[in-house]
Amino acid sequence: MPYRAPVSEMLFAMRAVAGLDDKIARGLYPDLGPDLVAQILDAAAEFAGERLDPLNRPGDLAGLGRDGAVVRTPPGFAEAYRDWAAGGWSALAASPEHGGQGLPTLVASACTEMWNAANLSFALCPLLTMGAIEALEAHAAPELKERYLPRLVSGEWTATMNLTEPQAGSDLSALRTRAERAADGSYRIFGQKIYITYGEHDWTDNIVHLVLARLPDAPHGTRGISLFLVPKILPDGRRNDLACAGLEHKLGIHAAPTCTMAYGEGEGAVGWLVGEENRGLACMFTMMNNARLAVGVQGVALADRATQHARAYAAERRQGRTADYTGQGMVAIAGHPDVRRMLATMRGLTDAARGICFLTAAALDEAAREADREARKAAYERASLLTPLAKAFSTDIAVEVASLGVQVHGGMGFVEETGAAQFYRDARILPIYEGTNGIQAIDLVLRKLPLSGGATVRAEIARIRKVATRLVKEADARFGALAARLREATARLDETTSWMLAALAEGRQDDALAGATPYLRLFSLARGVACLAEEALVARAALAAGETDPAHAERIALARYMGEAHLGETEGLARSATAGIDALPAAEAS
Repeated sequence: MPYRAPVSEMLFAMRAVAGLDDKIARGLYPDLGPDLVAQILDAAAEFAGERLDPLNRPGDLAGLGRDGAVVRTPPGFAEAYRDWAAGGWSALAASPEHGGQGLPTLVASACTEMWNAANLSFALCPLLTMGAIEALEAHAAPELKERYLPRLVSGEWTATMNLTEPQAGSDLSALRTRAERAADGSYRIFGQKIYITYGEHDWTDNIVHLVLARLPDAPHGTRGISLFLVPKILPDGRRNDLACAGLEHKLGIHAAPTCTMAYGEGEGAVGWLVGEENRGLACMFTMMNNARLAVGVQGVALADRATQHARAYAAERRQGRTADYTGQGMVAIAGHPDVRRMLATMRGLTDAARGICFLTAAALDEAAREADREARKAAYERASLLTPLAKAFSTDIAVEVASLGVQVHGGMGFVEETGAAQFYRDARILPIYEGTNGIQAIDLVLRKLPLSGGATVRAEIARIRKVATRLVKEADARFGALAARLREATARLDETTSWMLAALAEGRQDDALAGATPYLRLFSLARGVACLAEEALVARAALAAGETDPAHAERIALARYMGEAHLGETEGLARSATAGIDALPAAEAS
């Protein structure tokens, strides 16, 4: 089934959940109105559907090739990228100072979802370039900005992030790549990096690598890591001393090159310091919220794509008899109760995750654009709190939804011809990279819950409770037990949060960490269903005002289903989150 970007659903969520109209009215999004946002999304949807989606399945089948030092991407990918860049899409959210359009993160996130839903392997490269642009804008020296940012923003060049090494995955303190100072102020880089997405390709003449490395006199651990800009082609036109030493053979994203990069096989790869020596991780953390949000949006994208595919198949596949099993004709499986349940779950989880991601994007916009300093601080802390939810929940549900998509297809989902298996394979990387989801849960509990003495998380819980209160006041039978279930889930979240904060205050860190992952899921379900409830409330008001869009009734029904069928899970999650370290079996001896 061809991909059709859910532009109307995105716009509705941007307005009902993320407060698009309010931000426009307050001047946070100057020169931007709802109509212009719709035009931007429509144009992005057209490119996604007409240019990227047709390359997705052939690219998965064709894979990658090598032509000497160059990695060859599947047919059509390089041409599509050049057209994508020529259309100005690479400049969407970048600063106008360097040729960007300066559009809000909220709008850019919606476009990012469409490109990744249409073709995840393709969209990975621009995503990494956008992260590099952010790091360079914040920390690079003026001459580096002048030399590299305009070409990265225009899409003439692309960029990568080089962190991981064979012995240093999530623990960067074990990093061994070294940097040596040169007399001219540059540095020489020596070492190997693995899992470098688009470390080599045939789309652009130059690739700008951001590389973490350690100076000879650097302190031990993460405090001794520096960040360097290491281009494939040097300013004088010479090839730098770096190369793709190998390509990984992966479960999914077959059309995206995942490279082992070798630096300094000769006299050393020439690089320039970004930021200060031994402050490389600080430079990387500047872009961490945006980068993790972008991966969360990838999760929404894959989930939406799998849902579209499954719904189309279920509407066509005919099995069984009528609902009372007395009819004579075969019926579409979309009408069978269990298939209806799977499809509703797929749609509900996807839309809940989209709501969380849009909330996070809007908070990042407020953190960058609010005039008041305290308002910027509060927005930044809210974005920081929501980011692990956006990344972990959205990518977890991407795998779950893609798996349900295979199940809806039955045996046909297990064979490659239908395409359902590709979404499942592609989705599996998302909970792993840009910080595994276990690390997201640790980050949430250890770093984000204590923000402002716990006031940030309490404010978020209060927002969820406010949605439940609004549902109670409406007293609409179409909402069913949604209000009651959301109030119960909010109470569990509040109690579990108190338990977590108390455990940290009492020095019981292992108790908190043992329950971090179920706590993140509990928080995400409550927050995500609250997003659906907000959409349902706006939909109800629209129907009351005389609108006849059938999507409004569907929004109300979906919110009710997710509240009644899934918020009950929060009871078990709360118990699991507060069970403590003693509930875990002892670690097996190695």
